[in-house]
Amino acid sequence: MAEKLHPSSERVAEALRELGATGEIVVLPESAPTAVTAAAQLGCEVGAIANSLIFDADGAPLLVLTSGAHRVDVDLVARTAGVAKVRRASPEFVKEATGQTIGGVAPVGHPAPVRTLVDTWLGKHDVVWAAGGHAHTVFPTTFDELLRITGGTAVDVE
Repeated sequence: MAEKLHPSSERVAEALRELGATGEIVVLPESAPTAVTAAAQLGCEVGAIANSLIFDADGAPLLVLTSGAHRVDVDLVARTAGVAKVRRASPEFVKEATGQTIGGVAPVGHPAPVRTLVDTWLGKHDVVWAAGGHAHTVFPTTFDELLRITGGTAVDVE
């Protein structure tokens, strides 16, 4: 019998199917709210984890999918995105924009499209793991597929 997914992960799984993504949601035995904890459970490099970070970009949500090996340079991202200021979003802002909570934000499955930037560093990995809508879920994908399913733009974030 298949394990029942959290409703947020179910929405992500449905979005992945609709978008023709190749990976399916994987339920982790323990919560993985950080790239380090996810990589440890998956047995992969931390750089192969796609951190989904929501920023407040002049009042609009901006999703940055960054390699777990990187820190986002908000000034660089602001210039790249053509906005005056990019700052870390509050938990409430994240929930409103994505329908998901910090620590499990997926690249897809949001109530409305969110402008997305994808760290070019993720292209160095054959398989990239992204959050599945909840801190206990992830899914395998590729850099090219992330760009396609999110409508994202490849950028340097660091």
